[in-house]
Amino acid sequence: MIDLSEIKNFLLCETPDSWVDNALQHPALMLLDHANCEKKAASTAIHLMYRYVSDFELLNKMSRLAREELRHFEQVIAIMEKRGVPYEQITASRYAAELRKPVRTHEPGRLIDTLIVGAIIEARSCERFAKLAPHLDDELQGFYLSLLKSEARHFKDYLTLAQKFAGGESIQERVDEFLALERDLVVAGDSEFRFHSGPIEEGAG
Repeated sequence: MIDLSEIKNFLLCETPDSWVDNALQHPALMLLDHANCEKKAASTAIHLMYRYVSDFELLNKMSRLAREELRHFEQVIAIMEKRGVPYEQITASRYAAELRKPVRTHEPGRLIDTLIVGAIIEARSCERFAKLAPHLDDELQGFYLSLLKSEARHFKDYLTLAQKFAGGESIQERVDEFLALERDLVVAGDSEFRFHSGPIEEGAG
């Protein structure tokens, strides 16, 4: 397994063990929402390619990221099909929407904040893949561990681009603000299990 110390040092908390328990109790839902997360990640990268067309580094990194996320999506739905898990429409977790609420509406602040949010989501995904893997069957364990390298690179790509577009100014204050919000979302109880949800509250589904 790759060294995740940079990601663990970046995030303000680990995924609670209770969330791992929730995931193991909802294996089909975990795969379904994982597929949705990969599809949304590809969509986000493509959106950035269309909105910000003048930077070749952004275009190249987002193009590669979108291809990799779509490949991951294909791998997840292949596992779902093999295991008889139907692809159904489900509601999204509040995680990404809540993370995006503080994103500024003016440029370059909007782009910088969007990239920071992207970095945090990729970092958390990577951390959760690693935390789940030891508890999964051999096929899923191997698959989730295979995702770590690309997810860790996506985290770095987003963060590097955010710093670039800040034009030499520190982005740490913005990163800290989003990380504090992300920590609250990860540890707070949720009513429904999703790949990026907090632990399910007692008595909830």
